[in-house]
Amino acid sequence: MTGFNTSAMEAGPTWSIKGQEFHFSKPKIMGILNVTPDSFSDGGKYLALDKSLAQAHKMIADGADIIDIGGESTRPGSLPVSAHEELARILPLITKLVAETDTLISVDTQKSQVAQAVLDVGAHIINDISAGRHDAAMYKLVAEKQAGYIMMHMQGIPENMQQAPAYENVIMDITRFFTRNIHNALESGIQHSQIILDPGIGFGKSLNNNLEIMANLGQFQKLDRPLLLGASRKSFIGMIDESSSQKRLGGSLAAVLAGHLQNVQIFRVHDVFETRQTLELFTAIQKHSD
Repeated sequence: MTGFNTSAMEAGPTWSIKGQEFHFSKPKIMGILNVTPDSFSDGGKYLALDKSLAQAHKMIADGADIIDIGGESTRPGSLPVSAHEELARILPLITKLVAETDTLISVDTQKSQVAQAVLDVGAHIINDISAGRHDAAMYKLVAEKQAGYIMMHMQGIPENMQQAPAYENVIMDITRFFTRNIHNALESGIQHSQIILDPGIGFGKSLNNNLEIMANLGQFQKLDRPLLLGASRKSFIGMIDESSSQKRLGGSLAAVLAGHLQNVQIFRVHDVFETRQTLELFTAIQKHSD
């Protein structure tokens, strides 16, 4: 596995993935690869194995440290698919990628049956939008396999999450959610160092909720886990300027910079090359500031 600095000299929280400790010397880029017919931005584009494999290699060449593969759309209003269908979409791609690259492979799934199969063929990370609430067996499986685990906050489920999101205090509510579910994960045998936290932009949040979260990402650092931000092309950008999902690159990069200034460690994005270029140039400029 490559893409991360494994030196014990790096500061900050580490990430344990299948027995290796990874350190964040700089932000890492996670490329989104949806092998679905109905994802909000790229649904249907990569259903064929040759197209999904080519896109994965393109993102790696463009600078992706992680490829995040999804076989079930979780856009607002989406309906679940069976584990069998999910695996039919993603397992051939993961098997090929593991054989052809040493880039870290993440799988976006809520199902322990899917997680078991993909980890068995060499995937490294489970990206669970339900934070273990959808499938009671997920935590124990992740603990057993020592996989990296991305724990996301979501209010409701994809089918209904955007109908009427409501919070007393969105930052405090998400912090309490993470605190409770980290405790549950640890009770099931997951190591604290396996966990990455994702506040779940667009998953049961209003426009103002999303903006408040992105303005206060630093508040989640107190949980002592690396943070992932997934704001790429999401609908809140279009709520500001009425853009379609294919015309939200500028808004997506603005969200990346907002996260970078608050020490977010991982950015989950569609536009890998542009994100890498933005972060590299911004970092170069920062090094020359007084």
